[in-house]
Amino acid sequence: MMRRLLLISNSTQHGTGYLDHCMAEILDLLGDVRRVAFVPFALSDREGYADVVAERFRREGIEVARVTADEAGQRTVEDAEAVFTGGGNTFRLLDVLQRTGLLDIVSRRARAGMPYFGASAGSNIAAPTIRTTNDMPIVEPASFRSLDLVPFQINPHYLDPEPGSTHMGETREQRLQEYLEENDTPVVGLREGGWIRVEGAGGRLGGLHSARIFRRGRPPEERSAGGPLDDLLA
Repeated sequence: MMRRLLLISNSTQHGTGYLDHCMAEILDLLGDVRRVAFVPFALSDREGYADVVAERFRREGIEVARVTADEAGQRTVEDAEAVFTGGGNTFRLLDVLQRTGLLDIVSRRARAGMPYFGASAGSNIAAPTIRTTNDMPIVEPASFRSLDLVPFQINPHYLDPEPGSTHMGETREQRLQEYLEENDTPVVGLREGGWIRVEGAGGRLGGLHSARIFRRGRPPEERSAGGPLDDLLA
């Protein structure tokens, strides 16, 4: 696959504006691209969502075209120079992509080298499935099958246990270990402010913090920002 991906944990970092913390990396991914197709299906107010994204990218001299849930949306993706999928509810996002046929179109184009970047839910769907999302299943997609652009699962907004916490429910790490009791696919836990950059067969972590790598039958591994992910992409 001639992948060019940027998979961001969160779109807004505390104390900064929308995409500010990762905009330099986005612009590096895009290069000369000056028109981006935006997939807004993770939120219910699609037009309002697209307006926010369009305004942010207008400041960078980049035009945004909203992808719609119809044949016109399919043409928008087919003709896109790059695709951005925003965060929100991953189940709602995947449901619309599957029902409209857009899931396969985005996957095919991204595998062929079209720049794809996503935040939160938009990063979740780059994995083989959405089984490691944090979101509530407010709708029921036909399956959990997703874009399958990387051979590992992603858990955005990964949270470490708080020292001294009296919370008696599962920690995020425990929930991901439960996933690995039933599945072999590794998981990358992306902390706030972090991202994954993939170019072809190679990849690396970026952003503000390390990520936590989970594999079945092995203890979790911390991997520093700037560290390679080639082993997980093989």
